[in-house]
Amino acid sequence: MDYLIEDERAQALRDLLVLTSASSCPLVLTMRPSEQGGRAKLNLADRLKFWSGTADTGKFYCDLELDLVSRLAEAKTTKQAGLDWTRIICSHHDFAELPADLGKIYDQMAITPALILKIAVQVDDATECIPIFRLLDRAQREGREMIAIAMGQAGIMTRILGPSRGGFLTYGSLGHESATAPGQLTARELREVYRIDRINRQTEIIGLMGQPVGHSISPHIHNAAFAAAQVNAVYIPFEVRNAAAFLRRMIHPRSREIDWNVRGLSVTAPHKLAVIENLDWVEPAAKEIGAVNTIVIQDGELHGYNTDAQGFIVPLRTKLGSLRNVRCAIIGAGGGARAALWALRHDNAEVTLFVRDLNKAKAVAERLGVDCRSLAGAHFDGFDVVVNATPLGTRGERENESPATSEQLHNVRLAYDLVYNPVETRFLREAGLAGCAMISGIQMLVAQAAEQFRLWTGRQPDAAVMHTAANKALSSESKHRKIEK
Repeated sequence: MDYLIEDERAQALRDLLVLTSASSCPLVLTMRPSEQGGRAKLNLADRLKFWSGTADTGKFYCDLELDLVSRLAEAKTTKQAGLDWTRIICSHHDFAELPADLGKIYDQMAITPALILKIAVQVDDATECIPIFRLLDRAQREGREMIAIAMGQAGIMTRILGPSRGGFLTYGSLGHESATAPGQLTARELREVYRIDRINRQTEIIGLMGQPVGHSISPHIHNAAFAAAQVNAVYIPFEVRNAAAFLRRMIHPRSREIDWNVRGLSVTAPHKLAVIENLDWVEPAAKEIGAVNTIVIQDGELHGYNTDAQGFIVPLRTKLGSLRNVRCAIIGAGGGARAALWALRHDNAEVTLFVRDLNKAKAVAERLGVDCRSLAGAHFDGFDVVVNATPLGTRGERENESPATSEQLHNVRLAYDLVYNPVETRFLREAGLAGCAMISGIQMLVAQAAEQFRLWTGRQPDAAVMHTAANKALSSESKHRKIEK
């Protein structure tokens, strides 16, 4: 109701009563002040006046802020206002941070007559979701109905898993443009991508740890594969700042602070190197590469693997066949570049590393036994394959950048971009102008994801399902971006 001006609210309420009389669908009525995330400047007196003058709200759930509920309870005015405590949601929102006194806020809400309690707070790291899950557990023990949500990208897991852990409800927007809180997924995503109606306490939880992870289409790929294989699992993005703390407090069976059925993780930037020292076992290939992108929980331990190498090499073999003595240039020296370099060396290709900072890449080049050159002024004439293993060209601020121009790529046989979003990057457009054959990052993404699926489940996924899900997600995002523009 805070989206409307004061003169419009009474008529809107009458219209809602008519609409809901013909529907069995529950409706939540709110009139949120701006400091609690609403669109109107409303003081306590304004809200008391509205709710005190509202009749026949028994058809609605009424979401009232804690200060308002406390005042109504003290004044015993709910009967006159037509409010039914069994349909009152007592809520508290903090769009700035995770309050240190979350338990105290819960206590204040619990002593009110409201049947349902709601706490929604901003979080910036996945580990800050732990107190939210604890609130849900406490409410269940005490027989209280509870809505507990961590807002922001780092809190998405609470929106997806909340109902399966006793949450009264979760929120989904009609579309991304109509989201009413940070990190809010659409109702369609909750149902179709995450299959929220099928998540239960036995559901295996697998996710992507990184920062940022909001751009990733991996949830679409893996959740589609789980659905096709009828695996009771859900794949969730985890926004993680501190890898060690996340693995210790939320993932490792010996030390995690919440009870959930975690099976494994994908690992992306900037944590592929940092996670290694926090694992119980790392496969030899991942050790040589110096990066882990997959974690499997096995026998109470964290085991690390690298599927990037296989994911990288499979599309290249399909395109070129044998890679023996094929001259390859890799631009970049991060985790993706290391995996590509390792895979090419094992297929007996000739590899040269091109980087902006020779000092940073020198140790990697020496350890893996390859030549390292400066990217500045480089020309790739004479190379069969050029690989972009940098983030240049990724959707966002650097989308229109490329590590190489068409002139630099002249006479190159094939250009391979590890960036998958967008599918056609600036690097690939430059390669097309130079007459190169091309491989997009989506092929590597799906190939490495298929190997991850096998490691987590012991089964081979349907690769066609994964490709379809990836293309659908990218197409949907592209359409959404055009609408925004």
